[in-house]
Amino acid sequence: MSETTRQHDEVVDMRRVRVGCEFVHVAAADTPAVLQVELRNAAPISLVGQEWSVEPQLRIRHYTDLYDNPCVRVVLPAGRSTLRYDALVLVPDAFEDADERAPELPPEELPDDVLIYTLPSRYCLPDMLGDEAWSRFGTLPTGYTRVQAICDHVNSHLTFQYGSSGPLSTAVDVNTSGFGVCRDFTHLAISFCRALNIPARYVFGYLPDMDVPPDPAPMDFAAWMEVWLGDRWWTFDPRNNQRRKGRILIGRGRDASDVAMITTFGAPVLESMIVRAEEEDSGGSVSRAG
Repeated sequence: MSETTRQHDEVVDMRRVRVGCEFVHVAAADTPAVLQVELRNAAPISLVGQEWSVEPQLRIRHYTDLYDNPCVRVVLPAGRSTLRYDALVLVPDAFEDADERAPELPPEELPDDVLIYTLPSRYCLPDMLGDEAWSRFGTLPTGYTRVQAICDHVNSHLTFQYGSSGPLSTAVDVNTSGFGVCRDFTHLAISFCRALNIPARYVFGYLPDMDVPPDPAPMDFAAWMEVWLGDRWWTFDPRNNQRRKGRILIGRGRDASDVAMITTFGAPVLESMIVRAEEEDSGGSVSRAG
């Protein structure tokens, strides 16, 4: 990796990617729900268009949560319902930024709004993983390379396996078991970073297989993290552990509890889920649990 892999003022080509998802629910009674699957229309991506399709017809109301994530409120009717989201977006034909010289800041120099991402949260438990974090990474050179060392460790320590964790599984649980899915890789890496006083936040989105070998895993959303170094957030991916093209952000938060794809105020059955993220011109890449 070069010291600085891409300059911010570099002009790059854009590629067209179509993303979306479909959820089929069966509910015993009308059930309020919140969905977080719409992309955040902000640089470096550019939204061309998006639409919702629902069966039967439902009222959809949009709002923005306290992390500026786009959310949708609906009431799932009794019986079967289908919600589809589709969007066309332009993404840079470039790998995300990296800089081995990006420094860690001492807590007293962190921006006020970044401090929250040094604290424990529902799934990320730096207080319980602090001893291990300091013993494994405390003597390493600080900054970007230490965060990458955390990602390297998490990537090698955890084995990706569907069904190995559940909605109650924390970073401590998966660190002990050695198994997890993309959100678990991210929660564990975030916990180690926060234990070292490095701000880290959870990111949820679509990740097409652009200029990488196709992943044979079933289609799913993706989770990764952003870490505050120097004067900005940097992208790290403990699950895939490589820089990628085409990340399309849905939401950010302290952990997965802040950006749940579906929150229901009841107990409908999710009968099926389809996730899509493919380059429109090539018709190839699809989103995986990354």
